[in-house]
Amino acid sequence: MHIKTLILIIINSLIALVIALLSFSSYQQFSNVLNDRILLQLNSIKTLKQNQIEHLLKSEWERFEASDWQNQKTDPSLLQLPDSIKNSTGIYDLTPYHVAKKTTIAFISHSKRGTIIKILDYNKIRNILLERTGMGASGESYLVGEDFRMRSQSRFYPNKIPYTITVKTKGVNNAFKSFNGRGVFKDYRGIDVYSVYSLIKVYNLKLVILSEMDVDEVTVPLQELKERLIGLTIAIFLLAVMLSLFLIRIITNPIKNMQKSLRIMAEGDYNQTNEFIKNSSEIMEMFDALANLKASLQGAVKFSDDIGKMNLNTDFKPKSSNDLLGKSLLAMRDKLIEFRNKEENTRIQSKRMLVNGLENERRRLARELHDGVGPYLTSLKHYIENRVENEVKKSEMKKIVDDTISEIRLMSNALMPASIDDFGIGVTLTNFIENLKKSTTVTIEYEDLTRQEGSNITNQQAIHLFRICQELINNSLKHANAKNIRITLSEFDNFISLFYFDDGIGFDINSIKLGSGITNIKERVEICNGTITIHSTPENSSFEIELPIEL
Repeated sequence: MHIKTLILIIINSLIALVIALLSFSSYQQFSNVLNDRILLQLNSIKTLKQNQIEHLLKSEWERFEASDWQNQKTDPSLLQLPDSIKNSTGIYDLTPYHVAKKTTIAFISHSKRGTIIKILDYNKIRNILLERTGMGASGESYLVGEDFRMRSQSRFYPNKIPYTITVKTKGVNNAFKSFNGRGVFKDYRGIDVYSVYSLIKVYNLKLVILSEMDVDEVTVPLQELKERLIGLTIAIFLLAVMLSLFLIRIITNPIKNMQKSLRIMAEGDYNQTNEFIKNSSEIMEMFDALANLKASLQGAVKFSDDIGKMNLNTDFKPKSSNDLLGKSLLAMRDKLIEFRNKEENTRIQSKRMLVNGLENERRRLARELHDGVGPYLTSLKHYIENRVENEVKKSEMKKIVDDTISEIRLMSNALMPASIDDFGIGVTLTNFIENLKKSTTVTIEYEDLTRQEGSNITNQQAIHLFRICQELINNSLKHANAKNIRITLSEFDNFISLFYFDDGIGFDINSIKLGSGITNIKERVEICNGTITIHSTPENSSFEIELPIEL
């Protein structure tokens, strides 16, 4: 085989392979991005409609409770309700009990005055679900009841009663198992769809909301891209063949010249030095340039891949001041870092506002109990002491009032200890632990190393530290089966240190469920811009928490 033919086959085979791989990877990447964007868009639409429906149900329920029951009207002949529902209070899906099987969501209130039923206007939910912004030509959002039957009108079967359509899809099954999710699977028509789903649970009502879009509609751009890639691949391949023929001439001509010169030398003529024409240096320079370009592109691709994986600490240096690609990648990384920092600050600020609002409400309730109910009970106690003559009844009534005052004092102190505003976190924890020792056999040692005067611990930090200690002690007493607990609270110039130890059974930090006490502790530490270190083994669990001093 001639070298010209061999080079031609090798070059064009490599070009064909590269073009095919690039086309396939571009197609796959576009397909993945399109799938993710569609599912994210559907999830946003579903979440919005879910929130609107939940808000509608809650607001209508509050209006129902606050309204005059005598004005609540419904036609009892339309519903055939069992006594278990008639004697209950809440929001119910009464569609199965409707004579015509029309979608019926009702508010039921049962009391001594009788059972009051109000039917929610179905058009209010229907208007929310029929909003089609961002749903394309085949998208729809609908509700499914616990009996796997539709509760909202199907846009594909507008003449059918929703209750007659059975929807037992993967999304509905997962949602009733309290799994929110998304995916691509067949819907109630047997058509492949992009689907997002979640469970609406308001009082006694359980419905699954789904937002879906046909796969066929979404994949139209993919088919167009596929056809374009095929055409582009063929065009590039033909162009590559033509260019390779031209390049082969450039490569083979020096070889032919050398062959000719070698033949002349083989004949014994060594004076034909002018025939030794070489252009291999130019070829070498070309390959060197390509190698440098490859190295530069590899660095840019690797940096882009790191950015795509949100590894924003990766360093990258442009090849020169004219490297626009490198500068653009660095600018994109800096923008992503700025966006992530803003997002993180917004998330922490939202948590801080939520927790602060909760603590303020606890403080208000504590004051209401202490300043509102407390004086009334004290007045009642004085009245009993001065006006009730029967000593036996007086003693019994005083005991009841004293127990009530004590219970209210405990409730007020649990909601928000009054000493935290007056004496600080050190004294508050001391009082809390001393009271706790009276009701438990666990040995609790507390060391207060905070400043009694001139303390820099803010009121919010004090509240968070108190709640953290409450949560830790509660976990040790209820779950860890601890016998000994040690707590040290220290205040330094620049930070506050809380050390907590117990000798309980320990736990696996990786298996802790969301919503648990330790998760709440981590969120409070994060709100205070602090750090937490957790070590847990049987008979040796410790928490080391540091919060910065806010000067």
